[in-house]
Amino acid sequence: MNTNTERPRAGVRRNGFTLLELLVVLAILGLLYAIVGPQVIKYLGSSKSEAASVQVKNIDAALKLLRLDAGHYPSNEEGLQALVTQPQQMPNWRGPYLPGAAGLTDPWQHPYRYANPGKHGEVDVFSFGSDDVEGGTGEAKDLGNW
Repeated sequence: MNTNTERPRAGVRRNGFTLLELLVVLAILGLLYAIVGPQVIKYLGSSKSEAASVQVKNIDAALKLLRLDAGHYPSNEEGLQALVTQPQQMPNWRGPYLPGAAGLTDPWQHPYRYANPGKHGEVDVFSFGSDDVEGGTGEAKDLGNW
């Protein structure tokens, strides 16, 4: 019996990744970013417009509830703030009609606009979109309750 225990020589094993493996992973990530990135950005942009559209509908519904209680829409001076705090000229106000003033700001952090009488209906609630200027297309498109 041989008491010498010789270990067979094996290649030296090192833990970690080779440079080639890292480059392959980076190339795959780069391709994913190039393909998926623009689609995600487009989706995020359109989601702000959709959120603004829903918020305008909620504000319009709250205004209709206020009109049922008070008998009239708020004046331009009272504005949309009348949905959150009671104006002096509305003794029959039963609000708040919105949970807070944060609901009066569009997704681009601009206040929603209000017109009484409106160009498109009894009252208009609208946002000028991302550029906060009348007119525009895409994310800069005007959104309203019309």
